[in-house]
Amino acid sequence: MLIGKVTGTATATAKAERLTGQTLLVVDVVDAGGKVVTPSLVAPDTVGAGVGDTVLLTQGSAARMASGLSSAPVDLAIVAIVEHLNT
Repeated sequence: MLIGKVTGTATATAKAERLTGQTLLVVDVVDAGGKVVTPSLVAPDTVGAGVGDTVLLTQGSAARMASGLSSAPVDLAIVAIVEHLNT
């Protein structure tokens, strides 16, 4: 899993059919201190996250195991909203 910070939204009117109805968010992968490691990835949101939220991301084939994504063409998904990190 990765830690991410939601920085924006992505709107795509033409997209793969399996992504219809999915909320797409722009996320920076960050380290535990909040420093950006990988900027501007797009991930479907499965938990109702919003801009400014710190989230947990799952990647690779595990991303399709998240709710509603079993046959979607994704390799990254938001699976939790983080309230606190203790480092």
